[in-house]
Amino acid sequence: MRSILILVFFFLFANVQSQELNCKVIVNYDKITNVNTQIFKSLETSLNDFVNKTVWSEKAFKENEKVSCTYFITVNSFENNNFEASIQVQSSRPIYNSSFSSPLLNINDKDFSFQYVEFQNLFYNPNSYDSNLVSVIAFYSYMILGFDAESFALDSGTPYFQSAQEIVSIAAPSGGKGWSQTEKTQNRYYLVNDVMSTTFRPLRESLFQYHFNGLDNMYKDLKTSKEEIVVAINTLSTVHSVRPNAYLTRIFFDAKSDEIVSIFSGGPSVTIDGLVDKLSKISPTNSSKWLKIKF
Repeated sequence: MRSILILVFFFLFANVQSQELNCKVIVNYDKITNVNTQIFKSLETSLNDFVNKTVWSEKAFKENEKVSCTYFITVNSFENNNFEASIQVQSSRPIYNSSFSSPLLNINDKDFSFQYVEFQNLFYNPNSYDSNLVSVIAFYSYMILGFDAESFALDSGTPYFQSAQEIVSIAAPSGGKGWSQTEKTQNRYYLVNDVMSTTFRPLRESLFQYHFNGLDNMYKDLKTSKEEIVVAINTLSTVHSVRPNAYLTRIFFDAKSDEIVSIFSGGPSVTIDGLVDKLSKISPTNSSKWLKIKF
């Protein structure tokens, strides 16, 4: 009996401590020559272990609930264990009752400089700034979890966004690029502060409407689901009226533009009067794509 109880406790504990991310980290060092490439391979291995083995929250995730994501790091220069790089952050979430996934994030952060010594242990301490490498990866891990949660339940991403915001507060005094409100308005500081502000509340509402009310119901009523996605875009347009060309709006369409064109270019037709004009107004950089939407 005692051995059974121990076994039950083990599985319960393992479930509580389960990791949340199913992440692939890729380090591209094609631009670097005349250097022993082993350090880049070591960095890639260390980051994959760090992201996938760190427990980012107290919430238990089952294996099929882990969030799929990718960190694509491009090393632009390297000298004496100092890296100048960019990081492409991508994530997706499954569409209910289908074999498809929907992109959630597609962010290209070009302000990614850090130090890394080969075989260095990477560890995240939420109460301290230990390295820019760890802080940037941890920040985006929480943003990925936050956006994923919001797509299933409104405001459920708040705890993750708060953790990301705390990382910004601790990292900002380091002077590293991307953490300060005195820099350009499209950085990590503004990303998380905007998503937590009341001004961008409609964006969080549209995330939920688009995915939970729209995509997740396509298996049973494609027409109604497409109409819900129109509602989500209309909700998002209210942000544009207050903050045109906002960073968060751009991030939304960087991930969603191709999917939106696909949704409204096939299947049962719905009333989309003014949709193309609205999309062109909200996201003018994707105007050529919006013209591909078939009525």
